Amino acid sequence: MFEEPEWAEEASLAAGLGPVASRPRPAAACPVKGSKRRQLLATLRALQAASLSQQLPSLPGSDSEEEEVVERKKKRPKKASLASVPTKAEQKRKKQHQKQGLPGSDSEEKEVKKKKCRKRALESDSAAEDKRKGKCQKQAPSNPAQHLDGVDQTGATAWESGATGDPSKPSPVTTSPHTPHALSRKQWRNRQKNKRRHKNKFRPPQPPDPAKATAPTEETEVPPAPTQGNHEARAGALRARMAQRLDGARFRYLNEQLYCGPSSAAQRLFQEDPEAFLLYHRGFQSQVKKWPLQPVDRIARDLRQRPASLVVADFGCGDCRLASSIRNQVHCFDLASVDPRVTVCDMAQVPLEDESVDVAVFCLSLMGTNIRDFLEEANRVLKPGGLLKVAEVSSRFEDVRAFLGAVTKLGFKIISKDLTNSHFFLFDFEKTGPPRVGPKAQLLGLKLQPCLYKRR
Repeated sequence: MFEEPEWAEEASLAAGLGPVASRPRPAAACPVKGSKRRQLLATLRALQAASLSQQLPSLPGSDSEEEEVVERKKKRPKKASLASVPTKAEQKRKKQHQKQGLPGSDSEEKEVKKKKCRKRALESDSAAEDKRKGKCQKQAPSNPAQHLDGVDQTGATAWESGATGDPSKPSPVTTSPHTPHALSRKQWRNRQKNKRRHKNKFRPPQPPDPAKATAPTEETEVPPAPTQGNHEARAGALRARMAQRLDGARFRYLNEQLYCGPSSAAQRLFQEDPEAFLLYHRGFQSQVKKWPLQPVDRIARDLRQRPASLVVADFGCGDCRLASSIRNQVHCFDLASVDPRVTVCDMAQVPLEDESVDVAVFCLSLMGTNIRDFLEEANRVLKPGGLLKVAEVSSRFEDVRAFLGAVTKLGFKIISKDLTNSHFFLFDFEKTGPPRVGPKAQLLGLKLQPCLYKRR
């Protein structure tokens, strides 16, 4: 038996073959000397270097291993919260421990119990927070904006308490699957209404406070007790209002009779009922007062610019306003008298001589169905070249040109006309001679619309 050299021992250890003494040795071997020994040493060193390079990545302190650990951490799924469901790996591990009965299963059961305890603690915290919110909603003011401000302040304080680390106050940052969603303003109002209804439903009726009922406050106005004087005043006002309505109805009736019948029938009506003319006159004056300009004032202004020696005949004078406005001699004619200067007659037959007046005036008086008789009577009493002035409500004229043509056939010619006023038209005619048509000839242009007042 021969001893192994030291370089053989080192080579075997480097190659991972174990110590030389543990291996079976050949029966006979010649010692290696010279260049062969150097070659073997070189190959052993190369093998040793190769084995070292393979073992370096697995060393605990290397950089490559740290990079692998970082990559594993990135690929590893995030840890679930305490209230989350256990992962599949944990379930497999539990099953393996249950099958094998290893001592590590006790520790797993302890961890599961701890998780359940934490979950119950979170649920109790969420229930306490719900109760606190319910109390805040009950104590909240009627204004929703103030309530929202209060919620913001409480949320801010809770966040501060969570930041300081107080475990008794739950922070709003931690969310659990059992926390309710934030309510909108409309939902909050509906919930408050339902709570009030439910609360008032079972509340017993409260008796009225006798002190409040007997002693009225200063702000409340106590109605005065009805007296006999107040009752009489109200009754008088009611009678006056009813009388005014009755007078309006009678005025409308009389006005319709005057426009829709001949002048002789209207004269008989006022002779039978003298108060009817007074009532009609009052109603007519109340209507004319609403106009911006009364036509009788316009006619009086025109006559004041003419000589005062002209004799005027006022057909349908009413209250003799024209005679009171000018210095001329005025003959006043109407169906009834409200002034001593009025001569009561039918305007188709006035008590004047032929060609005795210089001016004939019809101011809102072409009433009735015999307008032609009025104009022929005016032609009879006017002097040759005399002036005929007509003022009539504008709504009565359907065709102004036809009206002017009919008046021309009765012995007149148009001098001027004023159609600018919204309520009435003004016409000035000059007498040219007697009528040019016979009494049986029809003049359709003289048919004017009746001026009827509607019920207000």
